[in-house]
Amino acid sequence: MALEIEPPVVADYKGMLALNESCVPHVNSIDRNELVFFHESAHTIIKVVGEGKLAGFVIALTSGAGYRSLNYQWFCRELSNFLYIDRIMVHPDFRRRGVATMIYDYLVHIAIQDKIDCLCCEVNLHPVNPESLALHERLGFVQRDTQQTEGGAKEVSLLVKQITSGFE
Repeated sequence: MALEIEPPVVADYKGMLALNESCVPHVNSIDRNELVFFHESAHTIIKVVGEGKLAGFVIALTSGAGYRSLNYQWFCRELSNFLYIDRIMVHPDFRRRGVATMIYDYLVHIAIQDKIDCLCCEVNLHPVNPESLALHERLGFVQRDTQQTEGGAKEVSLLVKQITSGFE
């Protein structure tokens, strides 16, 4: 299976939004306007295509993006030079086929290229997302803190992966 990383275009929005909605509650629901905001504000937004279909996508921001997410704001307070992974989706038909690892390898490459110190993200502890927690642990992310959102309906693990190579 050949996977390709490509920049998304407006015609991809419908599929991206549908994939995002299929992953709620592990990610927050977004609408078309929010996706447009991300497309215009993100440091990195890519899609992965396989077998002619949307296999996955990622949206990542640096500080100063004007994003109101409580989790993003936590990283803005705690870190100065980061790439925040707001959401990473993999279509169910492509799970456990290397799509997420491919995306994370791409993000590490971007971080090194742009001299970004770390990748950061949050993963749900409540409702728990065990597959994502295991993936992030395997990829070298370390929990820095936890945070409750949505009036306590959600609790997340705030994760950081230090990027050290390529800066010397």
